[in-house]
Amino acid sequence: MNPAIQGAVIFAATILTLLSGIPVAFGLGAIAVIFLVMFQGFDSIQVVAETFYASLDDFTLVAIPMFIMMGAAIGSSPAGKDLYAALDRWLYRVPGGLVISNLGACAIFAALTGSSPATCAAIGKMGIPEMRDRGYPDEVATGSICAGGTLGILIPPSVTFILYGIATETSIGRLFLAGVFPGLLLTLLFMAWTLVYIWFKGFRAYAADFRFSWKEKFETVPKVAPFLLVVAGVMYTLYGGVATPSEAAGVGAALCAMLAVFIYKMWNPKAWWDILRSTTRESVMILMIIAAAALFGYMLTSLYITQTLAQAIADAHFNRWVLMGMINLFLLVAGCFIPPAGIILMTAPILLPIITAAGFDPVWFGVILTINMEIGLITPPVGLNLFVVNAIVPDVPTKTVLWGSVPYVIMMIVGLIILSIFPGIATWLPDHMMGVAAGVR
Repeated sequence: MNPAIQGAVIFAATILTLLSGIPVAFGLGAIAVIFLVMFQGFDSIQVVAETFYASLDDFTLVAIPMFIMMGAAIGSSPAGKDLYAALDRWLYRVPGGLVISNLGACAIFAALTGSSPATCAAIGKMGIPEMRDRGYPDEVATGSICAGGTLGILIPPSVTFILYGIATETSIGRLFLAGVFPGLLLTLLFMAWTLVYIWFKGFRAYAADFRFSWKEKFETVPKVAPFLLVVAGVMYTLYGGVATPSEAAGVGAALCAMLAVFIYKMWNPKAWWDILRSTTRESVMILMIIAAAALFGYMLTSLYITQTLAQAIADAHFNRWVLMGMINLFLLVAGCFIPPAGIILMTAPILLPIITAAGFDPVWFGVILTINMEIGLITPPVGLNLFVVNAIVPDVPTKTVLWGSVPYVIMMIVGLIILSIFPGIATWLPDHMMGVAAGVR
């Protein structure tokens, strides 16, 4: 059987396996072992344990549980409530100011946690009931939180960027820097849509004559300052030449733990047990996916499927932007069915030689891929943020949440187009701070 037919069979089997609901790690691992045995015999099983171990024998992976712990510690505190309240007092007179406050809080919270579900849950628990109480439509209240939560995997630190960096051997430091301006771009696009929509609908969160005093505004600043100091501390540690990304993650986890203990008085051992347990559970899940994806990638390479696909695309002589459009369409569809970690670890090693041969910057592509994963987080049937929001307000139908998210999905697509026209939005900051990467055209 030639590699093209083998690839088609493996692709169909992989899609069916993942759609069955089996955990991604077990599904990928099983597919890899079955097809290795089928096409290369039982002797190929000897590489399974070695490949699993080698994929996890990497100091960079230490960053994953550390950044997850950052999100768990901050997400378990009243941090989301404080951020939301502070921004609301400064933006309350802007049309849709309450929604814009939530989006701003999501952006800042994302810089602390690197997790989309944590951002969505922390800000949504306070923001959605408040928006509904003040008369905002359910679709706006829920859709804005769904979209704002996705910023958690784009604005650094981002576990998604860590996974992409590991899968493609791309600098994680460059990826973090590359996510800053695109993250701000999406935040501004979300806010712009909200402002225009609310302006035309004429909603008000407060009475026309209501005012917060300057004292009430400034008394919220001390509540926001610690968050900004934590972000600044992590960024300085990472880019000031003090530590590697993995060590910077440890600094971030320590700073977030101190913030939770000293600012929010989280002394209860049970609360910390829950934080450590959730960190361990999510970290092990991601590490298992990494190991299984490495075995899956080994299987594809050893059967010459990856090389055959890359050669077929090169021989087709597609226009580079037609090729990028096809890749984006594939990622959008895949994101509707497969979690981000699974997609990145399965597809990034395959797509990297294709996009670099077409002259695209792998750091820029990491941002493009991540925004596609963001869209997948708010589209069914595996839209994780949809389920997080539905758990916060179970009386709001999922259909309403979904329709409220659609305009923000369109803004993400607009963001992809802008980044394609102006790739410097993603690449300027890492090139300015770390120099132009070798081999980039």
